[in-house]
Amino acid sequence: MTGAVREWFKAVGLPRLTFAVVLFILSACVGPSPFSNTADVYSLDSQLLDGLRDQIPYGLGVVLLIIYQLSGMHVTAVLVLAVLSFMSLKRFWADFICLAFGTAGILVIVDGILKPWFDRHRPDEKLLALGGPSFPSGHAAGSVVFYFMSCTLLAARYPRLRRPLFVISSLWVALVWLSTLYVRAHWPSDILAGSAVGYVWLSFCLAGFTVWERHHRLSS
Repeated sequence: MTGAVREWFKAVGLPRLTFAVVLFILSACVGPSPFSNTADVYSLDSQLLDGLRDQIPYGLGVVLLIIYQLSGMHVTAVLVLAVLSFMSLKRFWADFICLAFGTAGILVIVDGILKPWFDRHRPDEKLLALGGPSFPSGHAAGSVVFYFMSCTLLAARYPRLRRPLFVISSLWVALVWLSTLYVRAHWPSDILAGSAVGYVWLSFCLAGFTVWERHHRLSS
């Protein structure tokens, strides 16, 4: 058991894990303080949000607003169920468990633990009615885990789809992050922290999946 755990952490990769943790800590430190209900207008987060709003034309803004709504919990849940249904039909049970555990786990980590703990307020002048704490971004964390985990698992089964899967997913995730900033649902530091949390959790899940498959093949 100890050997498997050691192998698991080795598969995660200490340098990547360290980078993600440092990025999360920096994002927590440079963003708005959870002890204040107003943002410093001179902060880097505020300047980036204001600059982004000034640079994006109205037509693109409408598209980003739609993308943000499409990347919400309800639509994403349908996509998750669709991919899980496909895996169950194909009897990819290990992939099914990995994806189900990964997507459920990131929700608990972000919404159940980190957001209540930091309790950072959202930016002012939001384009949509949004509640709840801001840090870290669930959109950023969830998109990293679901899309890139799905790509990794499906590409292992269908190698020819690897490039289109990752290219399309990367573009979509980038648009989701941009839309999140445009509607002022999150601070830029929320996005960085969310992506770091998502990356760490994605790495842990995929490393565990890799170790399990390796031991399963050896025992069969």
